[in-house]
Amino acid sequence: MSTALFDATQVGQLRLANRIVMAPLTRNRAPDAVPNALMAVYYTQRASAGLIISEATAISHQGQGYADVPGLYGTEQLDGWKRITHAVHQAGGKMVVQLWHVGRVSHHSLQPLGQAPVAPSALRAQAKTVLIREGRAEFVETSTPRALLAEELPALVHSYQVAARNAVETAGFDGVEIHAANGYLLDQFMKDGSNHRRDDYGGRIAHRCRLSLEVTRAVADAIGGERCGIRLAPVTTSNDAHDSDPQALFNHLVQGLATLNLAYVHVVEGVTGGAREVPGQAFDYAELKLHYRQAGGRGAWMVNNGYDLAMAEKALANGADLVAFGRPFIANPDLVRRLKEGAALNPLDKATIYGGAAPGYTDYPALA
Repeated sequence: MSTALFDATQVGQLRLANRIVMAPLTRNRAPDAVPNALMAVYYTQRASAGLIISEATAISHQGQGYADVPGLYGTEQLDGWKRITHAVHQAGGKMVVQLWHVGRVSHHSLQPLGQAPVAPSALRAQAKTVLIREGRAEFVETSTPRALLAEELPALVHSYQVAARNAVETAGFDGVEIHAANGYLLDQFMKDGSNHRRDDYGGRIAHRCRLSLEVTRAVADAIGGERCGIRLAPVTTSNDAHDSDPQALFNHLVQGLATLNLAYVHVVEGVTGGAREVPGQAFDYAELKLHYRQAGGRGAWMVNNGYDLAMAEKALANGADLVAFGRPFIANPDLVRRLKEGAALNPLDKATIYGGAAPGYTDYPALA
């Protein structure tokens, strides 16, 4: 068996101990949006990953869409993350934060002053979000959003840039990942199922990609492209995401990303956390990568969705650079060792994924 998965590699400015990435995993254990000591234990337990991508983290109060998820827009939040990144670094790990704005995938009770969430168009997502009531996670319908005005978008781009700079300079992250997937705000702007605008941010593909490219350029300008990644999910149906021609859309997007000297491009293949094939929605990921490379993109190519050891080694043999593992990292803090030794994996307790305390979070056993 090839050992490429366990080989060190350079990704932008980051020297990684292996090619195994801990994917971003929302766990709803940050009351008041403040990262805490329990989270530090959780991430440090998993520091053997070549790279940890934090759970999705809101760039602003407006960007919040789920109860008890962390933020990156207040002093207490930055201090909390700083303690976590220090602990991960002390354990030999590398960690980036995923910058998140949920857009319409929110509930008015989570928004500033109970206002409506924002979106490219005033279309409610046929999806649910999570509230914590009496200590338990409860799934509720999203609220109807209002459409963002064109004059609001420069400030939105700036909020991503400020969050990225604070993440690296204050909170101690090694870099950032821009969340442009899974039916959240940037994905909503890109896909014609959620974007019915008629201005320069809607309509044809180049206009729908504009906000994502402006955000990525602003973040790269703030911290350097070599500390910046981006997550894409071309055909996921998560959070009511859909587009009439995803191949053309994302081929165009990655050509624009290729000029920004990114550390990596993170691609979810299929439905996030679900089927790798979407009925009636064929997508050629090799073609997507070719468009990125032919346009000059040099960032590492990260693949994600349902990978096991054999699939990961095959993906690397076929030209991928990094493989992200999601739920296996929840139940297996020492996943890297288990994969390397061929050890059995702990079973996942689905009842404790969202919300709660240490049970199902920091108490999964490692190998002796």
